[in-house]
Amino acid sequence: MSQVTVRSVVYQVDGQSYEGRLAFDAGHTGPRPGLLMAPNWMGVSAGAEKIAQEVAAKGYVVLIADLYGQAIRPQNGDEAGAAMMPLKNDRALLRKRMQAAFAALQSQGEAAVDTSKLATFGFCFGGCCALELARTGAPLKAAVSFHGTLDTPNPADAKNIKGSVLVLHGASDPLVAKEQLPAFEDEMNAAGVDWQLLSYGGAVHSFTDPHANVPGMMMYDAKTAKRAFVSMHYLLEEVFNG
Repeated sequence: MSQVTVRSVVYQVDGQSYEGRLAFDAGHTGPRPGLLMAPNWMGVSAGAEKIAQEVAAKGYVVLIADLYGQAIRPQNGDEAGAAMMPLKNDRALLRKRMQAAFAALQSQGEAAVDTSKLATFGFCFGGCCALELARTGAPLKAAVSFHGTLDTPNPADAKNIKGSVLVLHGASDPLVAKEQLPAFEDEMNAAGVDWQLLSYGGAVHSFTDPHANVPGMMMYDAKTAKRAFVSMHYLLEEVFNG
């Protein structure tokens, strides 16, 4: 029986404290694959913890990256946007914070991680973050984006990607510009990346978020969410176990 525990993991970036949340099965003692989860623009939240717990129950150690800092926990869209946009506009800073969280996943002492089996996944803004971490050349077996933006200021960095890339996209998502899709495909192909892009008919932005309820823009879609998570778990099984 899975006993998923959640613990705080505090780490430093440029002298500032960041607090991620670590989810793992406390009943399992051996090392397990480690997953860095980049949450949506609301950052470290109860909703993010719930996802992390559900994924950890599949046999992973999951760290939710704190991208904003220990003192910043957005309570609404305005606060989330104010915290997110500086990172969207400064991809070097975004990458630095993802790299710090990735290092924290591997060095934390709460749960044993098999450092030969590492991956990242993220939602909306977090999907962008997961892809940017992969573009740094981090030793990832996979990077998965759920309804995230695909643009990057440095597409040539795709040559650094070491693992597989999976993009789970709502075909009717108005927040991901249509031109980003062929640009992403060109970027991945030019770099010879093992990539997949699954486009779900009728799905819009935030299709995995049970609280998303803006028809035509951000809307939960239980069927699509289930399909998307199945696709992620299939890929992780493949890259970790062959």
